[in-house]
Amino acid sequence: MAKLDLSLSGPDLCAALVDVSSVSGTEEELADAVESALSAYAHLTVSRHGNTVVARTELGRPERIVVAGHLDTVPLNDNLPARRADGLIHGLGACDMKGGVAVGLRLAATLTEPNRDITYVFYDCEEIESERNGLFKLTQTHPELLEGVFAVVMEPSNAVVEAGCQGTMRVEVTTHGERAHSARSWMGKNAIHAAGEILDRLAAYEPRRVPIDGLEYREGLNAVAISGGVAGNVVPDLCTVSVNYRFAPNRSEAEAEAHVREVFAGYDVVVTDSAPGGLPGLERPAAAAFLQVVGGEPQPKFGWTDVARFTTLGVPAVNYGPGDPLYAHKQDEFVPEAEIEQCEQRLRTWLTS
Repeated sequence: MAKLDLSLSGPDLCAALVDVSSVSGTEEELADAVESALSAYAHLTVSRHGNTVVARTELGRPERIVVAGHLDTVPLNDNLPARRADGLIHGLGACDMKGGVAVGLRLAATLTEPNRDITYVFYDCEEIESERNGLFKLTQTHPELLEGVFAVVMEPSNAVVEAGCQGTMRVEVTTHGERAHSARSWMGKNAIHAAGEILDRLAAYEPRRVPIDGLEYREGLNAVAISGGVAGNVVPDLCTVSVNYRFAPNRSEAEAEAHVREVFAGYDVVVTDSAPGGLPGLERPAAAAFLQVVGGEPQPKFGWTDVARFTTLGVPAVNYGPGDPLYAHKQDEFVPEAEIEQCEQRLRTWLTS
């Protein structure tokens, strides 16, 4: 079994984490190592839930916050073991998000008397289907373990706060026609031609810009795929346009679905996937204290992240971690050592001052 030394510096620990392969669904070795390392600290209560490890302080503080990070990575792409050069750590998961996990583990090991009780969650299967996500499973089986006044999800964010996240919904908008020989097309009805109106509505659509807590979330409604056709000499009787809707976190999934159905009124609309957004909650005292320490100008999160899991539990959350999210999942992904150290220092200040 791999062993982790949590007394290492953040960058050294990140490199060690990268070297333990943990592609989604194969996190057991890394989860074992995390559980074993954290169990050595008397100030933590450690529990295991599949390949998710939870460590909590139980100091009776009036507030509790949650620090969360996922252990898994996308599949290997000839980018192991870790490589270090020019102040950067290269390797699978270095950016997304073993740099953030290293920060969380260092804090868990060394913060014996924080000003708030802390729950650390190191979970599996974030990069794949939602029902396998370890954090999602905890919301279903042990939601009490995720309670708090504020949560920090340590997704890469260039060491600046990206608050909340947008919701996402995928729908299929379908037109129906009648098949005919293309030489006698007047005998049928072309479903692909009928899809032109769907594309016209999308082209004319004006997405909302929604201010929340001083941040502007920009929505989007876009065709992402189109399918139809039977054969080279057949007028098609079916055409489906796949549409992705990214919506501001103050709009519920039900409201988002109603809006999409309104946009495509008169068409057959089927929702194929949906996830709620996450509200930033920057007005909360714990969040305000966090922003004061972290500094910089908070940004809205335009993608979807697990902060939305916390919103469903009534816990405001932000994304904050080392690494540039533009490099996530790339073969040459990396994380700057200085950002790992910066994130740890700022979180430590927030949790001890």
